[in-house]
Amino acid sequence: MQNSSFWKGKRVLLTGHSGFKGGWLSLWLAEMQADVYGISLSPDNNPNLFDAANVASVINSSVFCDISNRDALAQHVTAINPEIVFHLAAQPLVRASYRDPLLTFDTNFMGTAHLLNALRECSELKCAVMITTDKVYKNQEWLWPYRENEALGGHDPYSASKAASEHVISSFRDSFFAEKGVSISSARAGNVIGGGDWSEDRLLPDAVRAWSSGRTLEVRNPNAVRPWQHVVEPLYGYLTLAERSFDDASLAGAYNFGPSHEGTDDVRFVAELAASKFGGGKVVFGAAQNALHEAKTLRLDSSKSRIQLGVKPVWSLQESIERTMKWYRKFLDGADARKLCLADIDDFDKRLPLL
Repeated sequence: MQNSSFWKGKRVLLTGHSGFKGGWLSLWLAEMQADVYGISLSPDNNPNLFDAANVASVINSSVFCDISNRDALAQHVTAINPEIVFHLAAQPLVRASYRDPLLTFDTNFMGTAHLLNALRECSELKCAVMITTDKVYKNQEWLWPYRENEALGGHDPYSASKAASEHVISSFRDSFFAEKGVSISSARAGNVIGGGDWSEDRLLPDAVRAWSSGRTLEVRNPNAVRPWQHVVEPLYGYLTLAERSFDDASLAGAYNFGPSHEGTDDVRFVAELAASKFGGGKVVFGAAQNALHEAKTLRLDSSKSRIQLGVKPVWSLQESIERTMKWYRKFLDGADARKLCLADIDDFDKRLPLL
């Protein structure tokens, strides 16, 4: 069970709070009575979870600011003077990074540097969890899962920008924060699914858009293997990492948060199971045109987070897909988005071991 007493009254800065994962994390933190301050761009999808769940109404403040604007970001961050930071703000899409690589690097690399530089002036800061991605590893297209000490790299601009941000995180940690006893960590999560994601070029959001309008889902890389997990799984990891490192800066570092071996499967399996759980939907594999380079095989080794933090996967891939499609079905039938998220969080929390 999540340690709600720890979070009550904690001053938490959450960048990217208007996004998919940021919206879920905002709701979870608010339920635990944390004081949540959000900095993000305004949502660019309609619908979006931030508006659908009225996230702004349950947090202390919501500011729309581009993290690549160094001066504006610093002004907001120092005014908040957070104790804990979750940095999720990013350009998160591989294919979008091909269309605008400079924006991707400005946001993911320089935006991270701007935030860390601003945090140097925050006297109350105890820990920060900087969310990157499982795609930071130099992909060797091998069968073995990547560990935190593997080489970093990236073919596409998104992956490269996130790998670069890992270096700036490490540099700021060693150069400025270690001597202050402040924990700066990076979190590398697998492919995240769950209700409330309406991003472009993501498998299940694309599926819901297609099937809810009677169209066929076109899948470009059906044999691509990914580590899939419900959104609450890595969020639980981020929360646990922040709790544990709040008073123990020796835990600072990079952490993988991924599913068990059984949670790693190919796109074809996920699409077909999602169709059945949605209640029907047509899928055509390999039909997409203008395919860009994407890794074929990606697996994560999350032994470090399991051993050092006690974070273990809770929901199977099958249950995660079923819950995701049920969320969308209920939302399309008029259910309240916030209540749907909180119900999943509550169910997940009940499956966690007692503290």
